[in-house]
Amino acid sequence: MRTVTVGLLGCGTVGQNILHLLERRKAIFDNLGVQIEVTGVLVRDASKPRDVPPGTPLTRDPTFLQESSVVIEVLGGIEQPLALLLPYLRSGRPVITANKALLAECWDELREHALAGRLYYEASVMAGTPVIGPMSTVLRASTFTRLQAVLNGTCNYILTQMEGGKTYAQALAEAQALGYAEDPPTLDVGGFDTAHKLAVLARFCADGDFPYSAVEVQGIEDVTLEDVAAARAAGDRIKLVAELCCAGEGWRATVSPQRLPATHPLCNEGASRNALLYEGEECGSLIFAGGGAGGMVTASAMVGDLLDWLIGFPGHVPLH
Repeated sequence: MRTVTVGLLGCGTVGQNILHLLERRKAIFDNLGVQIEVTGVLVRDASKPRDVPPGTPLTRDPTFLQESSVVIEVLGGIEQPLALLLPYLRSGRPVITANKALLAECWDELREHALAGRLYYEASVMAGTPVIGPMSTVLRASTFTRLQAVLNGTCNYILTQMEGGKTYAQALAEAQALGYAEDPPTLDVGGFDTAHKLAVLARFCADGDFPYSAVEVQGIEDVTLEDVAAARAAGDRIKLVAELCCAGEGWRATVSPQRLPATHPLCNEGASRNALLYEGEECGSLIFAGGGAGGMVTASAMVGDLLDWLIGFPGHVPLH
């Protein structure tokens, strides 16, 4: 039995679920001959009550990273995690993250580590619904042509409520009251969260250096009840759609509200979930659908990444 030391950055809903899942899946680690030891959990306030296993080492001091064989990052944001993770990655050790904003906007700093297989980030797009894994492995044998996806649950919720007659303002207020949307909600309703995820996906199927700045973004703030009603009358639904397709000799990535037929896979499979339609010449049309957010859903993908590293699989490598 060997001991593997794990450092955790962040202890919000996802971080707490990761800690519980590490204990719940102890039998799997035992079968691998591994004992997991959490060296530290970085938090802003170590005295704040949290739902964590007894003895969890909560701390404001990140020096435990020096003793960690692998780091799991769920801090969110960009500047703080980048400052903590870059020196760690440069030491040759692996990082598991769900931070799509960091991946999208700081790719120049992170790409060499992703190419080296040190960066694991299945949970960064669609949380526990696996799309990055297939795109970075078996789907590369097929010639990619197009993808469409619904990748933000907050926008999905608001547009669904508007179909029931609520105004955008009413639906947004309800989403915030339920904890689905932040305050301010710009990252979600402005389309930027979806754009982050689309940039990450584009690097597996179109261009390994695809820049976040190339994504054209339009949110749902200007969608009206009249727009939604007109779409429903025509047998359509409005969704915030991320789309990647050929444009001349390059690729065009867009995020915008679109009217889709009610029979479209993103309207059926993605009725209340995240969904992605992937099209390739050889593989045909593939549909991925499932939970795209949530503490345990996200934790399941991140602990899955940890198991991949323990078994010896490299991280998620973009196109060369």
